[in-house]
Amino acid sequence: MSIESTLLQRCDSKCELCAASQHLDIFEVPPVSESSADRSVMICEICRNQINQPETLDANHWRCLHDSIWSPYPAVQVMAWRMLNQLSSETWAQDLLDQMYMDEETLEWAKAGMPEEDDDTPPTLDCNGTRLEAGDTVTLIKDLVVKGAGFTAKRGTAVRNISLTSNPEHIEGRVNGTRVVLLSCYMKKS
Repeated sequence: MSIESTLLQRCDSKCELCAASQHLDIFEVPPVSESSADRSVMICEICRNQINQPETLDANHWRCLHDSIWSPYPAVQVMAWRMLNQLSSETWAQDLLDQMYMDEETLEWAKAGMPEEDDDTPPTLDCNGTRLEAGDTVTLIKDLVVKGAGFTAKRGTAVRNISLTSNPEHIEGRVNGTRVVLLSCYMKKS
């Protein structure tokens, strides 16, 4: 069976990201070592154009990813994760990222295809000097009073799928269901 027929059968002839049913084509998820259905997704022309030209991103189009993040196919999960990371300034996109789960191998694949960030920004480091990346899981090393939320984040609490901010000393994450900004010096990468 060809890659195209495998993908069309897998996706029921709908875009695997937005569920559109017209102008579908194979998209190989970078980095591409060899062509296969497992390393590809079937997407529509609108999704392809916005992936290839990030400056044309229409945030509302990508709200469809609330279904795609639950796909059983790693290639679909990778593309959903990458698009949500590009839109992470949108609250709804960050909420979807917080809900998303990928195994370590799939997460590494997703991170491998992301564009390199500018090197002039200092890295965000945890209490041990380990570099933190968006999507990492960290653990609190100290009880922290969360101002305005009325609770204390306890030592040992895991904060999953963190986001980096423009300030290298701060990270964002969910603690007790509340999105908060935390100091990276009180975090340890898990």
